[in-house]
Amino acid sequence: MTTVNLTKATARTSRAATPGPGHRRPWTPFLFLVVPVGLLLLLTYLPLLFMVQFSVFRWDGFSSDRTFVGPQNYIDIFTRPELFGVFFVSLYYFAASFVQIGVALYLATLLSFKVRFKNVFKGIIFFPYLINGVAIALIFTYFFRPDGVLDSLLAIGGVNDPPLWLGDRRLVNISLAGVSVWRYMGLNFVLFLGAIQSIPSEMLEAGEIDGASRWQRFRYLIAPGIRPVIALSFILAISGSLAVFEIPFIMLFGANGSATFVIQTVQTAFTFHKFGLAAAMAAVLLGLVLLVTLVQRRLLPDDPVELTV
Repeated sequence: MTTVNLTKATARTSRAATPGPGHRRPWTPFLFLVVPVGLLLLLTYLPLLFMVQFSVFRWDGFSSDRTFVGPQNYIDIFTRPELFGVFFVSLYYFAASFVQIGVALYLATLLSFKVRFKNVFKGIIFFPYLINGVAIALIFTYFFRPDGVLDSLLAIGGVNDPPLWLGDRRLVNISLAGVSVWRYMGLNFVLFLGAIQSIPSEMLEAGEIDGASRWQRFRYLIAPGIRPVIALSFILAISGSLAVFEIPFIMLFGANGSATFVIQTVQTAFTFHKFGLAAAMAAVLLGLVLLVTLVQRRLLPDDPVELTV
């Protein structure tokens, strides 16, 4: 009898000492974070520290001689119109971001209802986002050129003396912002469409049964349900409008008043070999993006959403 009890006690002790299938060591999740956090520190935060360090020096980027200038590079950015003035070009893309989000939201809402060939329209709207930026720039270079595609289409409508879309300083940034809207609208469209489809269909059907129009269903059901996605789209669009580079650089190399702050930063570093000043410009751009994001998060917090019919 004593031997049996001792055997049972030993078995219970063994089971208690052996971790079960649901047992997990508290430090196990941190093992999976070592590699991604290490890469993040190595490829993001460490270069950021070097950038801030370079921003207080006068350096050509090649020699080992660096002159400490303190905050002078930052003072030059805000006092020299040719440096900080290019930020006003971003206002065109800032305004275009609202057009882009509005059109994408309208199309996503429209195609969330019963529409014929809606899958075809989804593919057509999203397709520009899949095209390489260099290809888009080349396409629209021929599209906007004199006697190009756009001028030919206007000639069919009776416009025989069209303006210079890329040669007129009053129109060049509007034209380039329009290209940006066409290219990135597909991304916002997919985000909005996915968010709308995540709303319970029973709720939308209940609104339709109760006699709610499409506008009422959008206002009281769809818009509140996708508010976090709308806020995210605004953050991405407005932050992106401050960092426009690819389209104006490839199409015009920043000429004719189309240079954005990023283009100016690249030219300052690699054309004029002022890496210290360019690093300060990059730091200012990063600070502005973070500030805009913070303001948007304050204005559009992630409050819990309750949908009612």
